[in-house]
Amino acid sequence: MSGFLIRLVISAFALWVADYLVDGITIDSTTTLFLAALVLGIVNAVVRPIFVVLTFPLTLLTLGLFLLVVNALMLGLVASVLPGFHIVSFGAAFLGSVIVSLVSWAASAWIGPSGRFEVLVVERRPRP
Repeated sequence: MSGFLIRLVISAFALWVADYLVDGITIDSTTTLFLAALVLGIVNAVVRPIFVVLTFPLTLLTLGLFLLVVNALMLGLVASVLPGFHIVSFGAAFLGSVIVSLVSWAASAWIGPSGRFEVLVVERRPRP
């Protein structure tokens, strides 16, 4: 359960960064921010795989770059469903989805699958 909450906070932080950096994205309140992170997680778990399968030929043709468009569509879907979360254009959704992906990736690099912080420890042993 703690892993879920940590990932929810990471997603909310990534959405906040996108709101701060992109003029076309507006999130009205903190509650809306966390709801948007939750709904985005649900949409990415349920709807996004269907879109990825349906658009596989186009994704293959563009060498995977069409997945950026799919991510922007998922962010736009969340904004259309959730009141208080506004995206004015596809360009804003595209840039916002890139920012959310980068921030989430960077923050998740420190979190393991169990939801705990991962630290790599290297032990040096003297040679015999």
